[in-house]
Amino acid sequence: MPRDLRALPKANLHLHLTGSMRPSTAAELAANYGLPALPAVPIEPGVVHGWDAFQARYDTARAAVRSAEDIARVVREAVEQDAADGVGWTELQVDPTSYAGWLGSPEAVVEALLDAARGLPAGVVLAASWGADPEHAERIAALAVKYAPDGVLGFGLSNDERRGRVGDFVQAFRLVADAGLARVPHAGFYEGAWHVRECVELLGATRIGHGLTALQDPSVVALLAERQVPLEVCPTSYPPFGVAPALTAVPALLAGGVPVALATDDPLLFGTGMVGQYEIVRQACSDADLATIAATSVRSSRAPASLRRLMLEGIQGWLGG
Repeated sequence: MPRDLRALPKANLHLHLTGSMRPSTAAELAANYGLPALPAVPIEPGVVHGWDAFQARYDTARAAVRSAEDIARVVREAVEQDAADGVGWTELQVDPTSYAGWLGSPEAVVEALLDAARGLPAGVVLAASWGADPEHAERIAALAVKYAPDGVLGFGLSNDERRGRVGDFVQAFRLVADAGLARVPHAGFYEGAWHVRECVELLGATRIGHGLTALQDPSVVALLAERQVPLEVCPTSYPPFGVAPALTAVPALLAGGVPVALATDDPLLFGTGMVGQYEIVRQACSDADLATIAATSVRSSRAPASLRRLMLEGIQGWLGG
């Protein structure tokens, strides 16, 4: 009988706040504010959509998160949903300026997020968009540094990486590096292996969101392996965009010595939680590989050391059981 993937301890390192919402919560919040429901974007095998279709859906959902109470609900439910799938630590990524218009300031958003995460097995990563100007990114990076003592774990760049140049964000990442925070840009989703390399070499990335195009260049695979930079791979995020499939990429990355952590990205949009991501990869990987992936997610997290130890012991128990 196959081992129960829900019993495998794991961390979710790549989860966006709006995209973490339950469909029922998104619908309820939209109705409360008299907003339209999410536009339908069918997820079907072989059907490829453009980025704009999913971005429009994300923007519609985000417009329904308008108060600290809404944020607290979304955070709580995201952690609960992850916990049901055996996730012992969740890192939520948020651009605080996206909600600042409703809460009054980016600082108010960050404080609402930290209040919501307090006492939960979860942390907050702030992010700017690849389409933002460098000064905007630096302001968010400075916020990450300011609130690091209160629980902000890192800084990243999200959205479509084709919208910005890696070199423009060096200063923002220098700020967070000097503060010892995690640096977690999205890279190598649409752009080639060169993009992953630049994020590692220019931005000092400690993890990469996605990054599957690294496989286009063996020297980039070797760089990731040498520096042990984990890739946050989200299997259900790729087929709708027609980009590199995780099912073949994950075994190749593991064979190349690249650390891999599976994550959910935007369950609201793609309809799959953490166990579903592991089930997909299980088609091409052994349970020993899955245990390695789970251990990578835990070691690469910013969870408290005591929790990391407990989860790693649980992973060994799952594999030995």
